[in-house]
Amino acid sequence: MIPAGRQIDPPPSRGKFITLEGGEGAGKSTQLAHILCFLRERGIEAIGTREPGGSPAAEALRKLLLSGRFEGLGPAAEAILFAAARIDHIDRKIAPALAAGKYVVCDRFADSTRAYQGMHKDLAPRFLRALERVSLGGLRPDLTLILDIPPAEGLARAARKRDQDQVPDRFEREDLQFHEGLRAAFLDIAAAEPERCAVIDALKPEEEVRKAVFKAISERLLAAAHEKQTQPG
Repeated sequence: MIPAGRQIDPPPSRGKFITLEGGEGAGKSTQLAHILCFLRERGIEAIGTREPGGSPAAEALRKLLLSGRFEGLGPAAEAILFAAARIDHIDRKIAPALAAGKYVVCDRFADSTRAYQGMHKDLAPRFLRALERVSLGGLRPDLTLILDIPPAEGLARAARKRDQDQVPDRFEREDLQFHEGLRAAFLDIAAAEPERCAVIDALKPEEEVRKAVFKAISERLLAAAHEKQTQPG
């Protein structure tokens, strides 16, 4: 039996958790850097991180997962390994930073497991939901920015960014149909949770994407925080 899951209780002064999601080549790492500058310019202490990875143990798993070393074990085992990396990442980096009142900006999080591992039709959705419940301990992003881009363009961008001697990773090697399914999965997540998710057109020039990202953060997080601070006690 899978346990009900651990619980991470947010302290009153908890920071905010922003995640960036989307397909390959959508510009998540680029926008993460912009977000950190945007927040720090406003006096907000913020850190950036990524998944899989973000902590020493999770980074070690990242290399193996993206190399395809565990692909032969099947999608269930692969999903469990992603969850193991996420638990270590949360416990060692994300949760302590949030508890200290910092903003955490993460390149990919649990929605990527929903989308990528959810593409395997022989992997029961309830298995992924149980795995997510166990690994997250109640932690949820305050805002998820889904950078949406046609998969063919995203894959072309990813290929242009790779060094000549660098090979595509485990997921970049999947066919276009797989990536089309990923795009649909991310958009389905956004449609199901509009209060948490904002879809950003990542096909636009970088500067326009940056402005749309800042607008979403300002309206959904910063304005709400300011309103809460100015309310009479």
